[in-house]
Amino acid sequence: MVQAIMHGCNGHMGRVITDIIKNSEGIELVAGIDKYTGIPNEYPVFDSIEKCNIKADVIIDFSNAAAIDALLDYCVERQVPVVLCTTGLSEEQLAKVEEAAKKVAVLKSANMSLGINLLLKLLQDATKVLSPAGYDIELVERHHNQKLDAPSGTAIALADSINESVGNQYTYVYDRSQVRQKRDAKEIGISAVRGGTIVGDHEVIYAGTDEVIEFRHTAYSKAVFGKGAVEAARFLAGKPAGRYDMSDVIQF
Repeated sequence: MVQAIMHGCNGHMGRVITDIIKNSEGIELVAGIDKYTGIPNEYPVFDSIEKCNIKADVIIDFSNAAAIDALLDYCVERQVPVVLCTTGLSEEQLAKVEEAAKKVAVLKSANMSLGINLLLKLLQDATKVLSPAGYDIELVERHHNQKLDAPSGTAIALADSINESVGNQYTYVYDRSQVRQKRDAKEIGISAVRGGTIVGDHEVIYAGTDEVIEFRHTAYSKAVFGKGAVEAARFLAGKPAGRYDMSDVIQF
């Protein structure tokens, strides 16, 4: 039985994952971490990671960037693997993630869904064909009006996957409104839309002469991310120190 701690247990994704694990075999939640402790849980909840004294095989994190430094310190000190799902991390925090991964198992993915991770691979294959043929590449991501970071971590991951497949030839452009000039052939435009309750929608456009090819992934529920995080936790428990991602969990 994999014993897990839910970091950010009383947030929306924390509640989703709590329900998923409650109805899953082979994994259980033994503790939760959240500043807000007013929600009743079937496991003990601590208002900070430092106060948690319960042993676990893995931590699942869906919190916020402000809580990540303390979480990584805890995981390294206690040698507890962590599935890190929080996005919007600073460059300093991303560097800290890589340092922590030298001492403990860290699985970090911008998006935990099977579909997005399949899309990452498909985009690499498509770009190797379409980029040399001169197709322009644009990304449009859409999320709910409460999302703090823009563009989304998933959009950046998609752009990085495209770029890496052709030797990082492209630069990213987030706002063309300040400069009046023609689009450069070696740029990827990334546009962010925020509104309503959109869970997550990512569209990748390859625009060539007289034709357009589009790849699109739409999430209708945050449960798709929760299910991926639970599978990642099962995978990561007991793993040696190192940097892992969803491609290690999902074998294509």
